[in-house]
Amino acid sequence: MLRSVVNIGNLIFAISLVFFVWLVYYFYTGAGGALELATRLIPFALALQILMQYKREYLYKRLPPAANHALVALYLAITVYAFVYFLFEYERVAIYSQGTLTEQDFIVGLLVFLLVMELTRLAHTILFWVNVVMIFYTLFGYLSPLDFFWHPGTDFYRVVTSSTVEFSTGIYGMYGQLALTLIAAFLLIAGVAAGFNAQNSMINSVRLLARSRRVIPQTAVIGSSAIGLISGSGSASSAVVGAISIPLMTRYGFPPNFAAAVQTSAAMGALICPPMMAAAAFLMAEFLGVPYWDVVLRGFGFAFIYYVGIGVAIYLLSVRLLPRDIIEKPKVSLYEKISTGIFFGSVALLIFLMAILGKGELLAAVNTGTWMFAVLVAVFLYFKYVRRDLALQGETLFSSIRRAIETHAEMTSYLTLLLATLGIMIGLFTITGFINRMGAALLDVGGWNIFAMILMSYFFGWLLGAGLPPTATYLIGAVIIVPPMAKLGIDPWVAHFFVFFLSVWGELSPPTSLSAAVCARIANASFMRTMWEALKICLPITLMTFVPFTRSELVTTPGWAQMGDCLLVAVGCSGLAFAMFGRCIQNWKGNALVCILIALFSLVTLFHPNDSLVWWTGAITLVALIWAIRRHSLIAPQKLIPPPETKEGAPARPEDLESVISEAKRDIG
Repeated sequence: MLRSVVNIGNLIFAISLVFFVWLVYYFYTGAGGALELATRLIPFALALQILMQYKREYLYKRLPPAANHALVALYLAITVYAFVYFLFEYERVAIYSQGTLTEQDFIVGLLVFLLVMELTRLAHTILFWVNVVMIFYTLFGYLSPLDFFWHPGTDFYRVVTSSTVEFSTGIYGMYGQLALTLIAAFLLIAGVAAGFNAQNSMINSVRLLARSRRVIPQTAVIGSSAIGLISGSGSASSAVVGAISIPLMTRYGFPPNFAAAVQTSAAMGALICPPMMAAAAFLMAEFLGVPYWDVVLRGFGFAFIYYVGIGVAIYLLSVRLLPRDIIEKPKVSLYEKISTGIFFGSVALLIFLMAILGKGELLAAVNTGTWMFAVLVAVFLYFKYVRRDLALQGETLFSSIRRAIETHAEMTSYLTLLLATLGIMIGLFTITGFINRMGAALLDVGGWNIFAMILMSYFFGWLLGAGLPPTATYLIGAVIIVPPMAKLGIDPWVAHFFVFFLSVWGELSPPTSLSAAVCARIANASFMRTMWEALKICLPITLMTFVPFTRSELVTTPGWAQMGDCLLVAVGCSGLAFAMFGRCIQNWKGNALVCILIALFSLVTLFHPNDSLVWWTGAITLVALIWAIRRHSLIAPQKLIPPPETKEGAPARPEDLESVISEAKRDIG
């Protein structure tokens, strides 16, 4: 009996509840400020990550259970020690002791520093090793044989204090504070939606739009765009939507690799989709010193372009795979339809509060989350106890509320750990002067040729994205790439969105992509083939990374000018998608000629600086595209789908998916 009450699951819920209540209280009062909040709640976030990782599996599989128990107890003791210490010593350390830190201050900082590094090693291995390299570089930079990397070095004491108890940078700095304030407020909406299964209800309702087999993959596109409104994560969108869309596609005859690639490319849009864009968008607002709504306002256009582009590409490929067969209409309960309405109504309310009423982003997010929670509770009680809906037979109000609180706590604590780790990295970049040296190198290249600088920045960002998560890629790019571009006269909005898109595409780049990994596991398909197919689907949209330089009104002038450029870029990207995947003439030579012409007109529409010319080329491309897509749907040869020769393509078992889906759902860009 005691074991059923005293266990890790209930301990996680208890800590999550305190964490949740403390955050909501801060959202409404702002008591103590963001820095004090970080010193209070970062220990809670670390404790949650320890327990949640330990609940899924032992932290150290090679060690016996007793050793794992002991280490978990030690790690939790460090979080308790740090919490209690700063509870009583915060004012002295933050105000009076800067520059005269005590030995005890250093010990606390050292313990927190080592704990964050170890948790990062378990959760973000590549990021951990980058920080290890930076620590050694900070200590021994004077040994560098290259003048470019030489610096006088510093001691380990400075590394630890700058990353912890100095508070201006590192674990408790701006990035950790942002995770626990504005981003955590927006995650309330995602947590509530997950707690009451509003996301799954929405995805089931979206299936009503698909009336033929060719259109089935579009449910992944529409579902991912909707989930992206509140998730801000490609991997989370892959897990939530893919669990329904991928089996649906394979059931209606699509190959597993194709189904996984479609869901991967559709899920990537969640990183762009407002109002809950990736964590990098919140950082962008901080760097630019603007309200988050200003970033969101520009994000709508790019989300429209992205989903139009991949929607066209996926339709063209779907036509080649399956005939236009009518499928039966799925059954969706009234409860799911109402939950879907509440889901979209909450997003509309959030936009209304920020855009029309001018509410602050944090307060607008909290009010929206509160409204969503109240309405979902009322609907749940009505369908559970008045209508006795069978869909809610195994659910209770307490379990839904608990799931909402734990989901919010897991996502927020996971992001807090990530941003705290990035705080360490940026702090070390600052100490060593690495940022200034890289900026000077980019300025030298830019002084010679601005296009060479853009290409150099692109490959630098792509290299970062190959191993680091999008938030890390954006943060490094924002501090290294953006300042030199701004000094050369490039608008800061243009430079930041260029880096933002670099970080988004990095989520899809080989050799690592959590979104592709999740979809491949769900489809039981090849990871590399899934990633390759997704890259081909997204290739026309990859050019959108460079579009802000030529169609700058997209980011500099929200309004009618932005809408015009959105249409031009959407047409250009769709034209390139057709050039890659479409067929409009039976003769292959004639078809190749038409596709090349459409590609050329599309490229001119995207990148030519003459505004009058691009409207003409855009109009021609649009007319040609409408005709070509119609022809494609009539004459494109359908491929015969061979039966799977191996176990690849068989449905994945739930127990095989549990760990990867659990990891994906807590991610936020």
